[in-house]
Amino acid sequence: MYTLRIERKTDSAMNDQPNDKKNTSFDDAMNGVQRIKQDRATPFRERRRPIPEQSQRDDQEVMQSLLSDHDDADIETGDELLFVRSGLQTNVVRKLRRGQYALEAELDLHGQRVAEAHELINTFLRRARKEGKRCVRIIHGKGLGSVSNLPILRGKVSAWLRKKDEVLAFCSARPNDGGTGAVYVLLKRK
Repeated sequence: MYTLRIERKTDSAMNDQPNDKKNTSFDDAMNGVQRIKQDRATPFRERRRPIPEQSQRDDQEVMQSLLSDHDDADIETGDELLFVRSGLQTNVVRKLRRGQYALEAELDLHGQRVAEAHELINTFLRRARKEGKRCVRIIHGKGLGSVSNLPILRGKVSAWLRKKDEVLAFCSARPNDGGTGAVYVLLKRK
């Protein structure tokens, strides 16, 4: 093993020597030194951009659930429904929940089958929007007359209303307007 000893000279000593001696002393010190060959990859490589795979899977799952009509929300009797689109002011939602908007139209779905109820809601909302109505009530019932005594239409109505762009918000009605068997629906202005 060889040890390389480098002696430093002070500035005054270096200034006394001519430029040729400065270069020759370094050349002498480097005599016999071989350059090491680099056989590894370059230390910097461009990173690939991260792919949000989980977000993409979540988005696909949401899209599939929105497109399927088998969206049975597990809602028990007594649970309140509430949906609010982003950007809606909290005081508007508060007034809707308190029943402070005048109800301009009403749809009663008692005794309707799921397919019929879906068509009735589409027609009702289209007509209400065309007539410039702002707040409507949809009575879906509590499911007490169904075979299993469960509210079948409640979950369906909730899912259908969430998909409608013209629906800004909806919530369960106050007890004197049907309670958890009905919803107030706030529609976009025309």
